[in-house]
Amino acid sequence: MKILIAAGAFKQSLTAADACAAIARGLEQSGLGAELEQLPIADGGNGTLDALLAAGGERVTVPVRDPLGRPIHADYGLLDGGRTAVIEMALASGLELLRPGELNPMAASTYGTGQLLADALERGAERFIIGLGGSATVDGGMGCLQALGLRLLDARGRDVAAGGAGLAQIATFDATGMDPRWQRAQIVIASDVDNPTLGARGAARVFGPQKGADAAMVEQLERNLGQCFTRLFEQRGVDVRYVKGGGAAGAFAAGLMAFLSCEIVSGIDLVLAQNRFAEKLAQSALVITGEGQIDAQTLGGKGPLGVAKLAAEQGVPTIAIVGGLNIDDAELHAAGVQAAFSIVDKPMPLQAALDDAGDLLRRAALRLGYVLKLTRRPLHKA
Repeated sequence: MKILIAAGAFKQSLTAADACAAIARGLEQSGLGAELEQLPIADGGNGTLDALLAAGGERVTVPVRDPLGRPIHADYGLLDGGRTAVIEMALASGLELLRPGELNPMAASTYGTGQLLADALERGAERFIIGLGGSATVDGGMGCLQALGLRLLDARGRDVAAGGAGLAQIATFDATGMDPRWQRAQIVIASDVDNPTLGARGAARVFGPQKGADAAMVEQLERNLGQCFTRLFEQRGVDVRYVKGGGAAGAFAAGLMAFLSCEIVSGIDLVLAQNRFAEKLAQSALVITGEGQIDAQTLGGKGPLGVAKLAAEQGVPTIAIVGGLNIDDAELHAAGVQAAFSIVDKPMPLQAALDDAGDLLRRAALRLGYVLKLTRRPLHKA
């Protein structure tokens, strides 16, 4: 029996690789005796770089600015001999780079993500996979574009402030300083959401609170994004205000689509295709997936559901081991996950669960291994 372990990151506690390893340890300790293959996954958010480098590639570390403009170092990846760059925006512009009291989407900028892109371009990359998710920003991707040479000028010809606040000051978009190579570059945006840029399901109203915006700030960000992209439409004739997927990562996707040739794809589908998931499924009797929490958003295309969908197409059952299970079991089962289990085995504070996630996950896999030993015969792939 071969089991494919395809788990994602448990946010604030385990990387996807750590989660896969913990599950493998638990299954091995159960004495199940199965062949185990680990395949870390991601859906465009946290862990996307690690997942896409799992099959090989080069990791590059460069100095960039964090969301509040402070100097840090962030990684990106090079695949296909350097032709393809993998950018995980959370590593330069992510929530986890800030302390809780620092969250402020009015000030936070995606400039650091643009610095990663610019460095990859200088190294010869022609195709860019940008994983969206986990961002601390609602700046419409303008900070990133500034790092690529775009100037955002106010009515007096001065550069506007960084972050969501600066969007309201923009009078002119000056793209003359952007490297002409960006017009030939292929940009693949890996995302797990289809929210538009503006409106009730837009970047500010849906994702703003996750990035620290209160109710008043959410409405201000909505107005600022609307003003920015309306002015952009008036000056450049490109309308991304209601484009599907434009609201991803604080409307980062919309900004890039306005200036660059972009394609939005399912993050999990891209990662699974890159790592030959379908090929590995053909040799597997069972898939075990997992992430920090399964909830209603998971059904919208998050990692575990992407895994379960492809596994079901090949007749391979999927079991999920997760931190939190906040969804109707029947609904999850109908979506392709045969069973889901929480790693939390007793009442405990959230921080305790985060701190001990690795061992909790191992113990949950150990218990699952004991159960699988009882049902091993039906798991043999015909």
